[in-house]
Amino acid sequence: MLRSIKSLVLVFAVIVLYACNSKNTNEIPISDFFKSPEKVAFKISPDGKYISYLKSVNKRQNLFIESIDDGREIQATAYTDFAVRGDYTWTYDNQILFSQANDDDHNMMVYDLGTAKIRKLLSVGKAGLRVMNKSRLTPDVVTISMNMRDSANFDVYRLNLKTGELKTYLVNPGNITDWLVDADGGIRLVKSTNGVDETILYRPNDNSKFKPIINNNFRNYVRMIAFNGKGENFYALSNVGRDKTAFVEINAATGKEERVVFADPHVDITRVDYSKSKNRLELAQWEEAKIQKHFFNPYIKDWYTNLSLQLKGYEVNITDRDTAEHRFIVQTYTDRSRGAVYLYECTNNKLTKLIDNGVIDPEQLCEKRPISYVAGDGVVINGYLTLPKGDNQTNLPVVVIPHDGPFGARDTWGYSADVQFFANRGFAVLQINYRGSSGYGKVFYSAGFKEVGGKIQQDITDGVNWLIAKKIANPKKIAIYGRGFGGFSALYAISFNPKLYSCAIVQNGLINLFTYIKTAPAYYRPQLQKMYATIGDPEKDAELLRSISPVFHPEKPKVPIMFFQEAKDPRANISEVNHYIRELQKRNVTVKYFLNKDEHGRSQDGEGKRKQNYLEIEKFLDANLHVKP
Repeated sequence: MLRSIKSLVLVFAVIVLYACNSKNTNEIPISDFFKSPEKVAFKISPDGKYISYLKSVNKRQNLFIESIDDGREIQATAYTDFAVRGDYTWTYDNQILFSQANDDDHNMMVYDLGTAKIRKLLSVGKAGLRVMNKSRLTPDVVTISMNMRDSANFDVYRLNLKTGELKTYLVNPGNITDWLVDADGGIRLVKSTNGVDETILYRPNDNSKFKPIINNNFRNYVRMIAFNGKGENFYALSNVGRDKTAFVEINAATGKEERVVFADPHVDITRVDYSKSKNRLELAQWEEAKIQKHFFNPYIKDWYTNLSLQLKGYEVNITDRDTAEHRFIVQTYTDRSRGAVYLYECTNNKLTKLIDNGVIDPEQLCEKRPISYVAGDGVVINGYLTLPKGDNQTNLPVVVIPHDGPFGARDTWGYSADVQFFANRGFAVLQINYRGSSGYGKVFYSAGFKEVGGKIQQDITDGVNWLIAKKIANPKKIAIYGRGFGGFSALYAISFNPKLYSCAIVQNGLINLFTYIKTAPAYYRPQLQKMYATIGDPEKDAELLRSISPVFHPEKPKVPIMFFQEAKDPRANISEVNHYIRELQKRNVTVKYFLNKDEHGRSQDGEGKRKQNYLEIEKFLDANLHVKP
């Protein structure tokens, strides 16, 4: 009898040991989720002979060039105090125009592939700048925008790459927010706004004055895409006179919509590709549960079809191409993979992998499932649910992740390191496209206005209750986690729905809507009136903003909170954040607070910092949701 008992104990111990080992085997290291790609920002030279990319050297992004024919790699820059920005561009004569920047200095440089030399073209201090256009007709001259004259306004300039001569092309009168540059670098369409109302203005040539052709408010918009190359008509995305944004053609002289080129009855068209150099319309894109594309050109359709056949199951995007359109840079991803970057040669339908960003086997990761539910007032809310691996799909601990924004943003189908990390640790992950999220039409977008503490938060609450009703969620093991406005939602949730959540995690959260609105950067001034109309006016809606801003209600949270805060976060007053933390602690709220005091406002070891943060998050969730025994 004693021998039988010992045998049973031994068998039980083996089973337990096997189960523990199996769990440890399935638990993917945190560093695998948040590992930075070795190479980023791949581009191809106009002649199709070289590939360029950025690679970290001494924790700074530097520019590299690789010959396609022989694979020889050239390190073009070796900066240790500056980082090369990802918005660099090739010129038509094999030079690379790039920016190097830290918090105090912003320089525009040019690298000549033939001589392997670098020249400084501009030094603009803290001003921002970007390349708007290059032209094959004048390869030595590019069109750029800068806010060097006035930090609140970006003007347009012509920059000579050979001489460094900078000529003012258009001065911003103070309300221009968008310029449409044609293939030759000319600007004939601009958009102005006072934050609430917007006007599109047109001129037939540089010697004419801009005249208004379209007037809208912020609920109705026209986003300029390109002139169609056949006359004065231009392409645009527009929701004027309709709920869902459509791809349309507009007469520039009259502002009259000539035709709808493409539309979807359920969601907004969000992207249109038009080749200025070829005067060619290529594709339109929209997203319901997943991204879908409509092709206007047979060549483009053939390229994407061939790529999709070779890269089955992956979302495919052509991100750059040579002038002859023989060689392309292609990027891929799925909900369970960061994907890879390829060189595609269409003449022989050949794919060459340049880098694989998918560190983790996709089979170990979890499907992101599109979901929808009906909110309390009958509005259909869409989102995504990611369930952990395993047979148990009920009574799960949950992490709710409201997206940042709140307006002009949404969650999408695709890879998310956060989501996959939480799912791998046994959590169901809920992402909600609450009212005000983009992509679902004008009515749904507008329904979020002045509801940041109302229906937007109720949509999140209804989503959690939907999970509980479906018996997917364990009602006693629900956490909420967010960044920026998502952080605001997390704090709001535990303040005004304290019984629904067990804990909250906040990264650079908005704790005071007055501060968020009043301290908007100078270049954001044209958008202030829109912020007043969508979030709230600090004077007219003072009572509303005070009633929902977490900083004024430190007595409400009762559950543990974890804060991650950047000392240089432009959307936060760090003294205010510290005061709020102290007030919570006075009321015996368990607070774990991590303040990043990096002097440049960013960590040079981003990957190491992310790993450490998620180690802390993992311990915090284990302690407060009792996930692990």
